[in-house]
Amino acid sequence: MNNVESGSNNKILTKPPIIPLEDFFKNPEMSGFQLSPEGGYISYMKPWEEGNRRMNIFVKSMSQNTEVQLTKEKDRSIYGYFWLSEKRIAFIKDEGGDENIHIFAVNIDGTNEIDLTPFENIKAEIIDDLEDDPSHMVIGLNKRDTRIHDAYRLNVNTGEMTLIAENPGNISSWMTDNAGVLRIAMTSDGVNESLLYRENEKDEFQTILTTNFKESVSPLYFTFDDKELYVSSNRYNDKSSIYKFDLEEGKETDLIYQHPEVDVYNLIRSTKRKLITGVSFYTDKNGYEFFDSWRGNLQENLEKKLPGLEVRISDLSKDESKAIVVTFSDRSGGIYYYYDIDKDILTELANLKPWLNPEHMAKMEPIKYQSRDGLTIHGYLTIPVGSNGKNLPVVVNPHGGPWARDRWGFNSEIQYLANKGYAVFQMNFRGSTGYGKEFFELSFKQWGKTMQDDITDGVHWLVDQGIADPDRIAIYGASYGGYATLAGLTFTPDLYACGVDYVGVSSLFTFQETIPPYWELWREMMYEMVGHPEKDKELLASASPLLHIDNIKVPLFIAQGANDPRVKKSESDQIVEALKEKGVEVPYMVKENEGHGFYNEENRFDFYREMGIFLDKHLK
Repeated sequence: MNNVESGSNNKILTKPPIIPLEDFFKNPEMSGFQLSPEGGYISYMKPWEEGNRRMNIFVKSMSQNTEVQLTKEKDRSIYGYFWLSEKRIAFIKDEGGDENIHIFAVNIDGTNEIDLTPFENIKAEIIDDLEDDPSHMVIGLNKRDTRIHDAYRLNVNTGEMTLIAENPGNISSWMTDNAGVLRIAMTSDGVNESLLYRENEKDEFQTILTTNFKESVSPLYFTFDDKELYVSSNRYNDKSSIYKFDLEEGKETDLIYQHPEVDVYNLIRSTKRKLITGVSFYTDKNGYEFFDSWRGNLQENLEKKLPGLEVRISDLSKDESKAIVVTFSDRSGGIYYYYDIDKDILTELANLKPWLNPEHMAKMEPIKYQSRDGLTIHGYLTIPVGSNGKNLPVVVNPHGGPWARDRWGFNSEIQYLANKGYAVFQMNFRGSTGYGKEFFELSFKQWGKTMQDDITDGVHWLVDQGIADPDRIAIYGASYGGYATLAGLTFTPDLYACGVDYVGVSSLFTFQETIPPYWELWREMMYEMVGHPEKDKELLASASPLLHIDNIKVPLFIAQGANDPRVKKSESDQIVEALKEKGVEVPYMVKENEGHGFYNEENRFDFYREMGIFLDKHLK
């Protein structure tokens, strides 16, 4: 493998103290700050009750500085929330990690809390919070058919809902214009995707564009006159770029922004001034391109005030006079600020992890290497503070998805492992998002094959560089990363000393048999991207770790949520049972009140404590 590059690690010679794992994984004392639409209130989430510490919503008046607690959830933290009006907030939650999302609303004095979606076995989706209509929002609801979502206009004060459009069976998403009128639908048969449009809600939807799923034309917003769309499209280039889209002609017109190296999906808008102010994208780190001098100057001013950190405006009042700003780095867990733009006054709101000293945290360095077929793979390498960077125990950490990517920034898992003396290696293997159409397509039907080779070749690079001790390498991942862990132990049995599989897939057959009902629209796409259980039977069998259990000869720790709707508990049960019969050490942690990953603080503590003990036993 040639043309290998890695960044400088700026190693510090003094080892930091061993930090309690709770300091990495406990809930922050305050987080999730937002401004009310008019800027009169600030909201945030913080733990409630010392023995419970679930994250609940609080609101404070900017003028009186009085705090009101809006929610009192004890079983599970609130997933997220947003402002509906100056006096009312919506929040979302599920039960025990089942991902059956319900939408609730409550007044900022704590009154009139109601479940706006009080139905069993549903997964609500927010289509439009209707910024200019304080009494309504548009939602998708799968109560009629769990596989698909119909569109409703919902009264956020009473819960009364009116059907706007019934899903004929193939609509995967809906979109409104700037006035909140439902005018766009996206359909999928699993292989082909179509963009549907109508002039108003009385008209029938008409198909204006059809593409195969390898091409992407993703509607982002209507133009401010509601006559055209802004889309992210890769029909004309390998990388997705931002275009205007003519609804009459059904095609892209003006190119707004294109990046030579990565896909661009995100537009930044000013609803006050009705213009596009910029785009954001991701290379090794987050990047911006501003088209509007006011917004560009605002970013530049903040970066001068907060040097050496990534700076992001996370919320902006409607009149653009006040903002919530968040900073972070690979060594800083994040700090929230309130910024009075007109007065140019920046006030710290909360440090998310003030108990962690950034000097004791390790640097996450962007790296790149070549896989065996010459493909460039980007990733990140974290070397423990105080290490000389040579002959280290390493935790290889492939990401989930798999059609996602790892990013630079503070990561509690990575810092916990680095503090224990492990180097951590993350890689964006083929199929990881953001690197263009060709890179994405190279992953099709390659689970356990070239996707796994990218991981394996990265490990060999670490050994060749003298960074990794070849006898002390572990692999750990969640979801697809859990599958990659099992595949690594199965198909390269001499490479790793142990593995940790967190909510991972063990069989490509049983995984596809148990997908949640709201994934059914994408079943044919899954067959194209992963493999068909009949047509590609030999391929799937060759890539399913469960069917090659005899190859696993090193210890494996498995963790699973009992309510996981994506990767069923049976995926972990079956490989644990098979390994136990074979005599392989396989500690197994199941949390009955969790789903696809552990959300509750005490369960996170249990998992990482046991993982740390397991790794120390087999790598040190």
